[in-house]
Amino acid sequence: MDSAAFLLLLCVSAGTLLRARGSDSMTALYGETITIPCNSGAPAPADLMFVKWKYEKADGTPGDLLIKQAQSDQPTVQATDDYAQRVSIDDKYNLLITKATLSDQKTFTCMVVSGTNLMEYSVTVSVSKKPTSVEIIDKADVLQKDKPVTLGTCVATDANPRAEITWTKNGQLMVADGKAVVIIPSLKVNPATGLSTTSSTLQYVATKEDADAVFVCVSTHEMITEDAELEPFAIHYPSETVSLQIMSKKPVVEGDNVTLKCNADGNPPPSSYFFHLKGQKMLVENSDTYTLTSISREAAGEYKCTLPDNEKMEDTQNIVVSYLDLNLSLSGKVVKKVGEALSVQTEKSGSGDVKVSWTKNGKTVAEPQADKLSFADAGVYVCVASIPGVTRRKSFELVVEGKPVITGLSKHRADDAKHKVLTCEAVGVPEPSFTWSVNSTDEESSYVNNKATHKITVVPRVNLTVTCTVSNKLGEDVRTINVSSVFKEESEKKESQEDSDDQAKLIVGVVAGLLIAAAVVGLIYWLYMKNSRQGSWKTGEKEVGTSEESKKLEENNHAV
Repeated sequence: MDSAAFLLLLCVSAGTLLRARGSDSMTALYGETITIPCNSGAPAPADLMFVKWKYEKADGTPGDLLIKQAQSDQPTVQATDDYAQRVSIDDKYNLLITKATLSDQKTFTCMVVSGTNLMEYSVTVSVSKKPTSVEIIDKADVLQKDKPVTLGTCVATDANPRAEITWTKNGQLMVADGKAVVIIPSLKVNPATGLSTTSSTLQYVATKEDADAVFVCVSTHEMITEDAELEPFAIHYPSETVSLQIMSKKPVVEGDNVTLKCNADGNPPPSSYFFHLKGQKMLVENSDTYTLTSISREAAGEYKCTLPDNEKMEDTQNIVVSYLDLNLSLSGKVVKKVGEALSVQTEKSGSGDVKVSWTKNGKTVAEPQADKLSFADAGVYVCVASIPGVTRRKSFELVVEGKPVITGLSKHRADDAKHKVLTCEAVGVPEPSFTWSVNSTDEESSYVNNKATHKITVVPRVNLTVTCTVSNKLGEDVRTINVSSVFKEESEKKESQEDSDDQAKLIVGVVAGLLIAAAVVGLIYWLYMKNSRQGSWKTGEKEVGTSEESKKLEENNHAV
């Protein structure tokens, strides 16, 4: 260093030269490298001699950091404290401080010494750090209606400057009122790092409508805004009303299973109930239902349910049991004889007006009463009694027995014209059997609705009188029919055919004779006319003759 520079350095150290000061501010990130510009990054003067960095200590005294000569590549670190290992300078004379902490929040000064001047540029550094995390701790499990409950504590950890915490419900800012909403803030500063941890505890008095409410804590920091959300809470509250329901279909019919269900509007709902059943009190635990099995008409009346811890809270229901009784004096299979009387007594009773109807074989009929039964009265009779919601059925089968009666006996020629089919029809119960007075080649029978039909196929060689006998255990009936021989009918048919042929031949002969006679007359007339013309030529008479001759000739022709 020459004598002039040395003298200037002494003056700088003594503070005897005029100084021009500039002042800026900047924000650095916690833990990062701080880059502090000298003279806002402006180029160094052409006659620069050296640059020196220093800072202001807490007691106001300056602290040297480093100095860099214009002609030297390496700076001289003058710091003897923590900065000794963390400071450096770049080629633009910016001061670099690694691993920024809150202790770096100071005023740093860059002193620029040139051949003609000495300038100082101060920069005030602040260090910022966003919260390490934002979370809600000590969360409540449930909320109690009309009771203050701490929902949780929102914590924004290790920030600088400190974060501000607010709470919202369903997107609306919550304001503490000291009653329904209580917000308790707190702040802790880490003595080692100086970082701030902000906390906010929310205490809230819930209502039923808060069951789906969403509570959010919002952390606001100069670098970032973050939030944390609470899941919707279940709201617990005691029961205020109780209701009793009859779950079975209505109307309740005798013999049904009837389920009673007790409900209370508390949350959580009660786990046990008292069911009051016709003077008896039944405790049901871990269920809200009770079933009356196969209820009877005697069980109709008032039923009640209450809470075990508050029996004054109750609800009642009246159960009406519908019932219907039906009995007939006849049942099963009833056997009667043709001509006998039939009488049926119907006994019915019910909880309402009973309506009765009858069917026979599925068709509506009047109540079966008869002085003289016939086969047509047989069938299955069903009595249907009903009241609203209830129907009862009773039935019996009426069998009318009697000796068989032949209702028809007929005959017809078979399709092959070589046989005859005889059909005998009868009514009777029990089923009758058929006997014929002739042998048959084929038989066919049926018995439907007390009507019997029997068919036989015969080949009568002579005219016959055939007898059909129908019988059962109660008697018989007989009828006859005349049956002609199929062979005689065939012979008569052939003779009739021969007579027809002879008559045809006779007609043909007569017609032929008439035709021959007409031909002969025509020939004679022709010969006559020919001879007449020849005579006229010989005598020289006129060919036609006199008018009288012509007239006579015409008359002769007509006569022939």
